[in-house]
Amino acid sequence: MLKLFLWLKYVRKRRIILLSVVAVALSVALLIAVASLFTGFIAAFERSAAETVGDILLRAPEGIRFEKYPALLERLEESDLVEAATASLSAEGLVHLGGGNVRPVVIWGIEPGRRSRAMEFKETLISQRHAAQEPSFAVPGAPGETGGFVGIGVLAKPDEQTDQYDQDAIRRERINQQARLITGTMELKPTGERGPRRRTITFRIVDIVFAGVYLFDSSFVYIPIEVLQRELYPQEKDPVATHINVKLKPGVAAEAAVEPLRGIWQAFATRELNWSSMAIDLTAIRTAREMQRIYVGEFEKQKRILEITFSAVSVSVVVLVFCIFHMMVRLKQKDMAILKSCGAASSSVVGLFLGFGVSVGVAGSGLGTALGYLITRHINQVEEGIRLLFGLKLWRSSVYMFDRIPNEVDWSSALLYAALALTAAAVGALLPAVAAARTRPVEVLRHE
Repeated sequence: MLKLFLWLKYVRKRRIILLSVVAVALSVALLIAVASLFTGFIAAFERSAAETVGDILLRAPEGIRFEKYPALLERLEESDLVEAATASLSAEGLVHLGGGNVRPVVIWGIEPGRRSRAMEFKETLISQRHAAQEPSFAVPGAPGETGGFVGIGVLAKPDEQTDQYDQDAIRRERINQQARLITGTMELKPTGERGPRRRTITFRIVDIVFAGVYLFDSSFVYIPIEVLQRELYPQEKDPVATHINVKLKPGVAAEAAVEPLRGIWQAFATRELNWSSMAIDLTAIRTAREMQRIYVGEFEKQKRILEITFSAVSVSVVVLVFCIFHMMVRLKQKDMAILKSCGAASSSVVGLFLGFGVSVGVAGSGLGTALGYLITRHINQVEEGIRLLFGLKLWRSSVYMFDRIPNEVDWSSALLYAALALTAAAVGALLPAVAAARTRPVEVLRHE
């Protein structure tokens, strides 16, 4: 009870103590915000890969295509591990949107219904995302025409100030617009040599893709896989694809599913396709996380560098607490002398100041955790406020990939930093507490 009385007395008389609480809180909040934003960015990066290519991707070797892929998809979906699978055919080319508007794009031939079952594809479509039926390339009122989906960043640029797309205006202007894809294929010439030949595919835009990932939104055009195959590989009689996208059942770890799926693929390629063992081994079977490992590793390095930098800055909290408590010890020697002359043990005096330091750490870390949570959860509103006040756009999807700042709190890091802040405050108060315990009542009270 006496300790509590003295703590309250010191806080009332020496409001500089609140400065140490604020310092601890700011350090904790800064570290929590940095760790949470980086962790959220990494998680969003990995999640975007899984939503775009599925949990596991099978990619054919260069110059070779998966033949009879419908049968392969059926084999995969018969597995207890796989929930859905889809195929895609990729190519590079140009899209002509009229009026001299030509953009380089990646062309994906897909089956929209299957793709929506194997990954989060339907949710990216502006017009068909809320439709009850599966997405379709069908052109309303023109059943014989080819329909296609185009990334929103291919059709328009975001507002320079807000970095947002006017989706309603883009939809009004672009839906049902005719566009042309220009790509190429290698063809056997009459001379017996193989050479490139240009292919043109005319289609109508029936929907717009807005995935929220700048790389995908600004580069991809989707058309029916059979249309792309007909233009690129007219000699192929069986359906062909370059990628097989697999979605696993809930609870199935992607890393554990790679080898069983490899076994299914090897059996299919040997029996149905008569592929050589070399071609089978060259087929890449990788998880979405594995494909992003290089980038995620770099992001993790950047995160650690920033955490180390801000942690070094936060060492000043220990110094600040030490200075404040050292000053208190020098000013409160009379209190210490009276306590010791009344029979208080040195350990009690140490406990008084050390407990006070721990209390400062608890208050500071708790306040800092709450502040870090608020900053992280409302980081997009903070960024928008800075834009409105200063005209400065800090987060652009064209630079940082995503249209919004990830704002999930990394609670494991938050609890770790709160515990470290509490320890730092206790360490800062330890030496002054020991100095207070060494106070000699006779020497102090002799001058009173």
